[in-house]
Amino acid sequence: MGDRLKDKVAIVIGAGQTPGDTIGNGRATAILFAREGAKVLLVDRDLTSAQDTQAMIEKEGGSAVAFQADVTDKQQVQAAVQACIDTYGRVDILHNNVGIARNDHNILKLAEEDWQNIMDVNVKAMFLTIQAVMPQMVKQGTGSIINISSIASVMSHPLLAYKVSKAAVNALTQQVAIGAAPKGVRVNAILPGLMDTPMAITEQSRNTSADAAQVRAARDAQVPLRGKMGDGWDTAYAALFLASDEARFITAELLTVDGGQSRKIG
Repeated sequence: MGDRLKDKVAIVIGAGQTPGDTIGNGRATAILFAREGAKVLLVDRDLTSAQDTQAMIEKEGGSAVAFQADVTDKQQVQAAVQACIDTYGRVDILHNNVGIARNDHNILKLAEEDWQNIMDVNVKAMFLTIQAVMPQMVKQGTGSIINISSIASVMSHPLLAYKVSKAAVNALTQQVAIGAAPKGVRVNAILPGLMDTPMAITEQSRNTSADAAQVRAARDAQVPLRGKMGDGWDTAYAALFLASDEARFITAELLTVDGGQSRKIG
């Protein structure tokens, strides 16, 4: 166990994960935060999956509580934040990891209800969670908010709503960061590239009708660094840095974690 987050309290939104043989960004981040000394509220729509993460943390001697919530619903978000305050007395870190690309297409094929669902999960949920934790962080005079965006926000991408929603996350991050800076609250985003996570592989397999091995090979081939995707731990370690006091002078930053993929030109 480390101490980079000693005595801090974190809320990880999306602390469960899609079933699979690799680890997701949210679960990896929650485990790493706990390893570094944080007490963690594990929020997920799937309570069983959040409880699985809790069991992993407690097995290592960490402290965590699972909480079920749909973070597109304002009352459920407020209940989650209040549960964290009631349990641990404060909120030092908010990590927003929930995101989907389900049934996304180009402008000619994308259905209105699918557009709205993606926007609600990817953008509205972050607005609601940030709004809910901000009064407590302002009261404390400190806090770190980390939003998971994507390099899709700054690159050409075949899925319309996903790209637009992640670009909105970038704008939300920077706008809130500047407003919150005088209060001592930092707000940053991580832009992961291609990651070998259960959700990413499952989603792309569904969209392309390719099996998991084919999806992994195609994704690996796009990454300059060692020709290999990253994984949930790569995202988690970036989040750990931004959550820690090591990043105390960093806010409104969009941190790319992509093995150089978004820097390829030509």
